[in-house]
Amino acid sequence: MTVLEAIKARRSVRKYLDKPIPQEVLNRILEAARLAPSASNRQDWKFIVVQDPELKQKVAVAARNQMFIAEADVIIAGVSLNPDRLMSCEVPAYAVDLGIAMEHIALAAVAEGLGTCWIGAFNQKEVKELLQVPAEYKVVELMPIGYPADQPRVKVRKTLDEIVSYDRF
Repeated sequence: MTVLEAIKARRSVRKYLDKPIPQEVLNRILEAARLAPSASNRQDWKFIVVQDPELKQKVAVAARNQMFIAEADVIIAGVSLNPDRLMSCEVPAYAVDLGIAMEHIALAAVAEGLGTCWIGAFNQKEVKELLQVPAEYKVVELMPIGYPADQPRVKVRKTLDEIVSYDRF
């Protein structure tokens, strides 16, 4: 599968099969995150792989009762270790860095025949308590990963003409 094929195949999965992800597959997905670029190559992140069924249920409740999250074999929490750092362009480095790393995870998962879903709707305080994340850090995203149990819907995307301009806004 090419990168473009993985990008085209990536979708938000909200129903998962009860099927474990082999450790070697999970390791390849985590390796994709490790290799992701970050501001000044700091890699100011940590990835928490949530596998415990009871803990997954609690995380799903803390994610606005999106219980499909707990159906996935694992949930990966992307955590910023330096949430106060701004890049010189005045953008928080953690948002960019973890966005890149988590999308590496999503695309690597697709290449392995797995599905994911970006989860930003969660209670920060509750998830940090559940995953024992120190107070000074920030959980940026949750990503359930598992074998899809649903069929893909047609993706609706804007045309290039609607989103691209050259030389000027």
